[in-house]
Amino acid sequence: QVQLVESGGGLVQPGGSLRLSCEASVSIFTFTSMGWYRQAPGKPRELVAELYRYGSPNYADSAKGRFTLSRDNAKNTVYLQMNSLKPEDTAVYYCRTTADVSVYWGQGTQVTVSS
Repeated sequence: QVQLVESGGGLVQPGGSLRLSCEASVSIFTFTSMGWYRQAPGKPRELVAELYRYGSPNYADSAKGRFTLSRDNAKNTVYLQMNSLKPEDTAVYYCRTTADVSVYWGQGTQVTVSS
């Protein structure tokens, strides 16, 4: 069973930065894709950034130029570096991976951007 453990969320002021981490219990070479979604109160879950096994990351328009998705194969970990954070980035952030037809989610980590 694949487990995804997220960390790095917290409270940050507008303009600040956070780095989210998602560590997988198996080799990330297992996955077809890895990425981050978020869900704000009262809103549907939405894609933030996603990386397929081959190719460059895809970013939501709201994340372009501010967020960077990266991976460390040796640590089975994917990261989301978030800079220039805005109050509208406040949400629970979820790590998501896919392997063939299977989809796996982490438990979520809260990101709050507020002064």
